[in-house]
Amino acid sequence: MIATRGGLVEMVDSPAPAGNDRLPDAVAHLKTVVERAQFPIELASTAEARAARTSLVTQLDDYVIPRLAALDAPLLVVVGGSTGSGKSTLVNSVVRETVSRSGVLRPTTRAPVLVHHEADREWFATKVLPRFGRLTGRSDSQGTVDDDMSSVRLVTSDSLPAGLALLDAPDIDSVVAANRELSRQLLNAADLWLFVTTAARYADAVPWDLLREAGDRGTSVAIVLDRVPDEAVVEVREDLARMLAEQRLDGAPIFTVRETVLEEGGLLPEGEVGPLRRWLATLAEDAGARQTVVRRTLSGALDSLSGRVTGLVEASDDQQMAASGLRRAADRAYDDALEGVELGVSDGTLLRGEVLARWQEFVGTGEFLRTIESGIGRIRDRITAAVKGQPQPADQLGEVLQSGVASLIQAQADRAASDVRRQWRNAPGGEVLLAHRTGLGMSSVDLPDRVDRLVRDWQSDLLAMIREEGQDKRTTARVLAYGVNALSVVLMLVVFTHTSGLTGAEGGIAAGSAVLGQRILEAIFGDQAVRDLARKARRDLMDRVQALYADEERRYLEAVDDVAVDTNQSSDLAQAAVSVRAAR
Repeated sequence: MIATRGGLVEMVDSPAPAGNDRLPDAVAHLKTVVERAQFPIELASTAEARAARTSLVTQLDDYVIPRLAALDAPLLVVVGGSTGSGKSTLVNSVVRETVSRSGVLRPTTRAPVLVHHEADREWFATKVLPRFGRLTGRSDSQGTVDDDMSSVRLVTSDSLPAGLALLDAPDIDSVVAANRELSRQLLNAADLWLFVTTAARYADAVPWDLLREAGDRGTSVAIVLDRVPDEAVVEVREDLARMLAEQRLDGAPIFTVRETVLEEGGLLPEGEVGPLRRWLATLAEDAGARQTVVRRTLSGALDSLSGRVTGLVEASDDQQMAASGLRRAADRAYDDALEGVELGVSDGTLLRGEVLARWQEFVGTGEFLRTIESGIGRIRDRITAAVKGQPQPADQLGEVLQSGVASLIQAQADRAASDVRRQWRNAPGGEVLLAHRTGLGMSSVDLPDRVDRLVRDWQSDLLAMIREEGQDKRTTARVLAYGVNALSVVLMLVVFTHTSGLTGAEGGIAAGSAVLGQRILEAIFGDQAVRDLARKARRDLMDRVQALYADEERRYLEAVDDVAVDTNQSSDLAQAAVSVRAAR
């Protein structure tokens, strides 16, 4: 910390930031890890995390890494403050010439001006603030606005001693957001922050947010209290000192500039800026004092890394949790849909209305239930006659069953898509994903066609199963007697005739249908074979539906995967911070 006693500069020692050559490498690795960290899912913590990541990377780039490489390099003093506080006038007055334009029009948008001694040109031209371009020479005398805020204007002055430079930063409370962001970036790159305020505005909230941050991070700070009426000097200075002490900045020197008339060229009188100039000159000429300032600020920046990285780790964990929650919502919805289909094809609910009517037409039932009691032979004769003479009832029954199972599969898929939409809208990050992905929240446009194809393919497999099961001569004759198509329809009916979902008369008919279908197949293939056929047919159908729903769900999972952070992001950030601490 820099302190004053009896008008002389006194440096209070602080811990050195580096003790070996591992620290620069560890910090460079941390910068790489932080730079590649992503926060793509829009959460409550996302905007802050993105800003914190950018701030950390820029400070590492602009200040920590170059400063670690050269602890004895010239000192960068960033002059910051509120709108109209007189920063540019102060800089010009310290060097006794106009090097930085000042004016009454706000906001002033221009490249920051960095004033340095000719001997320090290489350091400030190439090492400091590597993200910025470079402009050279003074702005034109007409005061034309220079809006290249991505560059720093370098101005040499013999009035400044070698070993120290002044950088005139934009207003910290500018109405232009880019100015505010640039001001913060430059302050983070300072070895010493020279904060300029006025007697009327020294208690404003915005500057104190930054001063509090500077105190927390151990940044070296000096204060210029500008435009102070003679009668208020003692009172205002004492109040400002009290406020600084509350923010752990009680060692920061305060320089008072009284309210006065500017001299020719818009400069403050020498008597007002002389103490500040001499203080800066002493700082520049004393290598030990300069290095103490650097080490204090650098140590503060390094000390802050752990907490700042912890914030990024927590935000990364938020991203992981959000992505996991969105995936679970999709998993649950399509798992429920699959269960719905499995229940629908096994509880008899498919055997309603038209299905039962077509079944009765198929077996020729005016005496439907009585023929069950009188034996399978007569039923076989009726079916055989129906198949050989009038094949239409079997085809119609197959079509109705196909339509029923297709409708069930489609309805459950639509419900799953609706469930995902509802849950994502209430889940962190889900609403934005739905808005950015066309088609999410509803079934795929081509799903009806894929469902129809699935059922047709399943029916084709049933035919193959019937043919395969009836390969021996005796069974083949029976299969041919009934017809492969007819028996595949009967097998479909058996698959769908567990009647727990039906009650009353319709349930009784369905139960009779199950018994009849079962007895028909058993007469041909035997009891065990029929059970195996039904189980295999049901499993084949459910496997197909599961694959179909997996394709539908994949749209949601891919949407999450596209924005999900690397699973190692949190641990990589934490480990990189640990490596920096270990290297220190």
